Amino acid sequence: MTGAGGVGASKRLLAALQEDDRVTHVDLLVSANGRKLAALEFGTREDPDSVAQALGAASPKVRMLDPADLSGPVTSGSYPSDAMVILPCAAGVLGRIAHGLALDLIERAADVTLKERRRLVLCLRETPLHLAHLRNMVAVTEAGAIVYPMIPTYYNVPETLAELQDELVERLLQLLGLQRTDRYRWDGVSTPARREHTGTP
Repeated sequence: MTGAGGVGASKRLLAALQEDDRVTHVDLLVSANGRKLAALEFGTREDPDSVAQALGAASPKVRMLDPADLSGPVTSGSYPSDAMVILPCAAGVLGRIAHGLALDLIERAADVTLKERRRLVLCLRETPLHLAHLRNMVAVTEAGAIVYPMIPTYYNVPETLAELQDELVERLLQLLGLQRTDRYRWDGVSTPARREHTGTP
């Protein structure tokens, strides 16, 4: 998590990963600005323990790492991992990753993920976008990352913020090969979620 709005979706993704038996471990990194956003959105304190509690990091498979510690295990390509998601991803973080700069453990882990040709998903939370943002998005895509802006869909007729977050998380899990539901799968006419909300067959 970095310093951009939308940490409620991060909580939902973390919950899904903890519940999934296919996931053996989760390394949780929350930047200092990410902790500020968590405190703002969850009404908690900014210290790491309070943020971890607010995010629901309860499973023993979750380990919280200090983003300031550049000796953390995720600095090495020899450390076993399958993918990395930055949710939410601040524009500045995306820009530094695009140019191979690593000021903290989050950015270094992203650099390692790219160099090891593992899946890196950057959930950009910024709008509107200026030219540097767009060029940085092209650069990280060329390096192998997936830019997944936190843009909601509307054809599923979401009624709550929770539903928007659920769909985002389910789509992310699908990208990671951890699909749990076909609720948002388009069949050429509709989706189960849309039919549920509209009452159409």
